[in-house]
Amino acid sequence: MFACTRLCSSAVFSAFRSSPVAAVCQLQRGLSSQTDGEERIASILKEKFPLASKLKVVDISGGCGAMYEIHIESSEFKGKRTVQQHKLVNQALKEEIQGMHGLRIFTEIPK
Repeated sequence: MFACTRLCSSAVFSAFRSSPVAAVCQLQRGLSSQTDGEERIASILKEKFPLASKLKVVDISGGCGAMYEIHIESSEFKGKRTVQQHKLVNQALKEEIQGMHGLRIFTEIPK
């Protein structure tokens, strides 16, 4: 526990008191640059949207994979309404979405 003190913030310790699982997820998130889930989703989106000029996938559940935020910019969205753009992203992640609690999608068309 003392070795962890230097790595953990007070938020992790307070989270540990209320939920040890949440604290572990926060600690894991703090020690790695990208979670496996973030990498997996980014890989799928890169494959489905090869013309994407920007892509950012963030696990906003603290690293546990329950909720993600996706920012994607692609010329493949040109001429499509926002709802249609989001539908394309949802279709690309159809399998992954089944295991999630939530997903935030932000799409853009390159200028």
